[in-house]
Amino acid sequence: MLELRTNRGREGGPGARAKIWTVSETTADTTGQQPPARRGAAYDSAFLRACRREPVPHTPVWFMRQAGRSLPEYLKVREGIPMLESCMRPELVKEITLQPVRRHKVDAAIFFSDIVVPLKAIGIDVDIKPGIGPVIADPIRTAEDLKRLRNLEPDDVPYITEAVGLLVDELGSTPLIGFAGAPYTLASYLVEGGPSKNHENTKAMMYGQPELWAELVDRLADITSAFLKVQIEAGASAVQLFDSWVGALAPDDYRRSVMPASTKVFDAVAGYGVPRIHFGVGTGELLGLMGQAGADVVGVDWRVPLNVAAERVGPGKALQGNLDPAVLFAPTHAVETKAREVLHAAQAIGSSGHIFNLGHGVLPSMDPDALSRLVAFVHEASAR
Repeated sequence: MLELRTNRGREGGPGARAKIWTVSETTADTTGQQPPARRGAAYDSAFLRACRREPVPHTPVWFMRQAGRSLPEYLKVREGIPMLESCMRPELVKEITLQPVRRHKVDAAIFFSDIVVPLKAIGIDVDIKPGIGPVIADPIRTAEDLKRLRNLEPDDVPYITEAVGLLVDELGSTPLIGFAGAPYTLASYLVEGGPSKNHENTKAMMYGQPELWAELVDRLADITSAFLKVQIEAGASAVQLFDSWVGALAPDDYRRSVMPASTKVFDAVAGYGVPRIHFGVGTGELLGLMGQAGADVVGVDWRVPLNVAAERVGPGKALQGNLDPAVLFAPTHAVETKAREVLHAAQAIGSSGHIFNLGHGVLPSMDPDALSRLVAFVHEASAR
């Protein structure tokens, strides 16, 4: 059954304008048809068609971290504003999200936020330190600590609903990708207290206290699911689950200790009918399992050619990727050669079902003009 919901931004702001059709959480769409909201202005975009493995006029392109420090206009509007605060200002989020769409002519916008925003929203003392990343004041390492991880409610993040509403109105036929951090990566930040090379505290809990670990990632799956639902119900056309640190795990550990939580997230949003993307770094040995977790699209980093990735993931999934970000520092002819190699490798999955992206995020020192040239090249070289 479908229900009509009205999403309202703070104080009846712009997020209150749109009524979004969504699938009731208690019933799934068994007709095989997409919910009405998925047939909006962006439904037939090249990006969403590729996610559904349908024919496209050209290979769609977007970049992880396309809205960020590589753009001078981003640095200007963010000047003097802390990262997490910038994620809570709807008008600023709208402007930053739109900047790379205007400049690069990418085929999709990625919502400007951070994976720790939902943790901050439920009261976790977290800050993003320049040059370091997310830092947790009091790491979570005991059963008592888990009590601090309450459920996320839509009213905890009204700025997200408002910002998505503003963006959907502005983007028109360009799809907006919502995103969230995956349970493992969020758990690693919470247990380690910040970024970690070896994830020793995280793995110590996973191996030595498996019941505590399971409860931690299960709670984080609920929080992540709620955060994605807020974005979808406000109008996001697709969602991506970022698992930045999961490449630190062996396949058996992923299957046993992480995959159930990621699957829970994908299952929680399955009824909305939006494409679900799964991306992790250094996950060549995990690609098949990441697809099994429930994604419609599997992101591939630059270490595995797309034709090999297609064999590992198996049929029925689109692929996203996977140019090495460092290639963008080479001369234009070299960038085009490497981009052509990616497009050629993608032919292993047929004439559709490929979204061109980098194998990780845009680097802060990258020349934005090089990104614009890359978009134009991929569009031209892949024109059907």
